[in-house]
Amino acid sequence: MSEAPLILVVDDDPASCDIAARLLERQGYRTRRAGSGRECLHIVEQEPVDLILLDVMMPNMDGFEVCEALRALPGGRGVPVILLTARDDLDTRLEGMYQGVSEFLTKPINTHELYARVRAQLHIVDLGRQLQSVERNLRTMRTRSAPPPSRR
Repeated sequence: MSEAPLILVVDDDPASCDIAARLLERQGYRTRRAGSGRECLHIVEQEPVDLILLDVMMPNMDGFEVCEALRALPGGRGVPVILLTARDDLDTRLEGMYQGVSEFLTKPINTHELYARVRAQLHIVDLGRQLQSVERNLRTMRTRSAPPPSRR
């Protein structure tokens, strides 16, 4: 049996971070919590995460800056990010898309929408992993079935 996906919840408000993490844990997900962008980056450098739930408005390093820094880390490049924002405006969404955000959720969090968006993003991650596995298998098959080089 494989481990449940690991979701990193990042919010400078400890209560909001705790609520989101507990909601996800109730659905069977493993969670890690980070109270800042720097802490998020440190965790991603230390262990692989499957998804990041990231608040946009944080001191010192906002969610957009975190996204930009994540893309520079080997372990952060392919990790989907769901951006949590109290600002539901076009500029915020466009900036998020520019930074590679996968989804948006507005605060206060609608529990059903959170679950649906998390499931969808984790499904996409799973499909990507399956595709990588198939590609590896195809490369292996091609290597095995390739005729030996001719000697002339």
